Amino acid sequence: MEAATRRNIFTFGLGTVGRDMVYAMVSMYLIFYLTDILTVSSATLWWINGIILLGRIFDALNDPIMGVIVDNTNTKYGKFKPWIVFGTISSGIITILLFTDFGLTGTSYIVVFGILFVLWDLAYTTNDISYWSMLPALSMDQKEREKIGSFAKICADIGLFAVVVGLVPLTGMLGQRYGSMVKAYNVFTIAIVILMWIGQAITVFGVKERRDIFKLEETTTLRGMVKAIVENDQLLYTAIAMTLFMVGYVTTTSFGIYFFKYAYGDENMYSIFALILGVCQIGALSVFPLFSKRYSRRTLYTAATALVVVGYLVFFMAPMNMLYIGAAGILIFLGEAFIQILMLMFLTDTVEYGQWKLGKRNESVTFSIQPVIFKLGGAIASGIVGVTVIISGINDAVTPADVTPSGLLMMKFAMLVLPLLFILVGYLIYRYKYRIDSAMYERILADLQERGDLKLS
Repeated sequence: MEAATRRNIFTFGLGTVGRDMVYAMVSMYLIFYLTDILTVSSATLWWINGIILLGRIFDALNDPIMGVIVDNTNTKYGKFKPWIVFGTISSGIITILLFTDFGLTGTSYIVVFGILFVLWDLAYTTNDISYWSMLPALSMDQKEREKIGSFAKICADIGLFAVVVGLVPLTGMLGQRYGSMVKAYNVFTIAIVILMWIGQAITVFGVKERRDIFKLEETTTLRGMVKAIVENDQLLYTAIAMTLFMVGYVTTTSFGIYFFKYAYGDENMYSIFALILGVCQIGALSVFPLFSKRYSRRTLYTAATALVVVGYLVFFMAPMNMLYIGAAGILIFLGEAFIQILMLMFLTDTVEYGQWKLGKRNESVTFSIQPVIFKLGGAIASGIVGVTVIISGINDAVTPADVTPSGLLMMKFAMLVLPLLFILVGYLIYRYKYRIDSAMYERILADLQERGDLKLS
């Protein structure tokens, strides 16, 4: 492996540890912060659910425009890094504000929350598109991409599970120190934002792009943006499958802290459970390149989906015993780890497919679909969680004992059955519609070189 590739593996991947800590905090725990820390009323929570859902859908529609802006950027620092810097600074500041108590209630709080949430979505998107759309510019080799992508996903999971595992004990300690859980969440958020800024600095100053292999292309217009998305059939099928998977994945993970607090009856076990699953998922991502050498991506996706199905079924039927729940969780997260990296590779390869089919590369327009997917998936998942905690009686419960058995069953159904259905439909779409295997990808690269669109030799 070349020194430049090794450098890119580490500097690209390390940049997303703090990023995913921040994303996990907002996507998974913002609702919990509102319901159990700020204790907003159910009436206010209905409005907030609507804001999150509509805000993310509206912002998702604007993401491809941000992709066009990045693709059309031309500076001595490249087209990705300036937007990475802008997005990480602005989204970090707004994240801190989202977890700051301004003493507002009712309508005034809803208005301020709405403004901050929409701004956060826009700012994080700017960073997310520019960061991930840099990946196809780091290597044209599928196996090298898998190594870069796998390490980046490992780092992302380290960030995610650091928050999942550390949230309850660390905010608990901070709450004792400051005498306020609201203040504890604020301090915890400031710490992870600082980590995001440090990690993104590593990427900005460390990653070396391969700009010399691409021909200079014309500016992408809005019409060209639409063409790059609509006429790239493999991108569209990947996007649909990814969205369905993300709805299932985020819905399950977002219910985790509610499950252990209200169903299992021991909120502290949540951190232990998350630690075990995090280690398993990171381990799965670590060995992915070894499996990818022996098995096709289709075979790996099928096997991973089978693990997920078994895990969800066991989890749903399991008694409140950590032995059964833990085993089910391990199966789910091992499978989902493989699916995550496979989805990223599918999306990455659609860049060359689009260039081959449509005559233009458009990395950032292509990768603008990823935040669209995450936002739509997150918005639907947040809506499922928000509605469930209201109608199940969890939001109005003073103690776990106040939640009825039917309310707990409702939560388990929303946490386990619905996500499984989403993930299965996503797999079927991939299975019957996605066709960029290794042989086709090599043909695409050969054609692009022959046309003069790539200079790999």
